Amino acid sequence: MAETMNLLQYDVVSKFILPFFLVFFLVFAILEKTKLLGEKKQLHALISFVIGLIFVGAIYPVLVVNNLILFLTVTIVVVFVALLIWGFIFGDLKDTKLPKFLTIGLGILATIAIAIGIIWATGFLDDIQTYLSTGIGGTIVTNIVFLIVIAIALALVMKGFSGGEKK
Repeated sequence: MAETMNLLQYDVVSKFILPFFLVFFLVFAILEKTKLLGEKKQLHALISFVIGLIFVGAIYPVLVVNNLILFLTVTIVVVFVALLIWGFIFGDLKDTKLPKFLTIGLGILATIAIAIGIIWATGFLDDIQTYLSTGIGGTIVTNIVFLIVIAIALALVMKGFSGGEKK
């Protein structure tokens, strides 16, 4: 089965045309805003054009910018999802005052949900599950669960001795 590619997946577009336009427009906007070379748009455009061509002529800077743009877009999407979850949890609370413990608890749950979502979306969830269920990872998880159960039991017993008898 032959794979079809869209226009944006071709190397000439993703490695030359798009980085060129990005640098061209950024340099042009900076020159227009700062008026470093006066009010001449043609001069700004020509200098931006030359800087853009020099930029795409070198491979390493294009790779760095491509990686930064990818990081930026993923970060923007993660922040957007986090804000959506936060908005669903707290919504418009102008008239409602939630207790502080509930606000903190819901914030912690939202953070855990976002972290699990990122782990799942990146494909690391299967690797983590495999590590935690086999070998030394399974032993560590078993010991941690065992320590948590002991800590809860001790806390309940200590609470019973110290605060159980009130008159």
